[in-house]
Amino acid sequence: MKEVKAILQPFMLPHVRDALHALEGLSAITTSEFHGVGAREIASYEEHVRVKLEVLVPDRLVGAVVDVIQRHAHTGNPGDGYVLVIPVERTTRIRTGEDVVET
Repeated sequence: MKEVKAILQPFMLPHVRDALHALEGLSAITTSEFHGVGAREIASYEEHVRVKLEVLVPDRLVGAVVDVIQRHAHTGNPGDGYVLVIPVERTTRIRTGEDVVET
């Protein structure tokens, strides 16, 4: 299982979310809005509002999820964002204490 995180332009979130919803076998996604500071030029830092999307993904769907995010978040302009894929060693449901296994 992997965690896929994506940093997106806020106005692209509905496109990405709808495209991910069409994929079979994904659990819920988590989104949060944040302020990031990036340097476009030396000594020039600008604050930008971005959205972070997080989703746990079975290994077999990682490629499809990354592809969907990249295609539906792309504007071609600077600041389109990033997609990160992170290994997940263990996932435990708090309510029941059971380990969640990849399906």
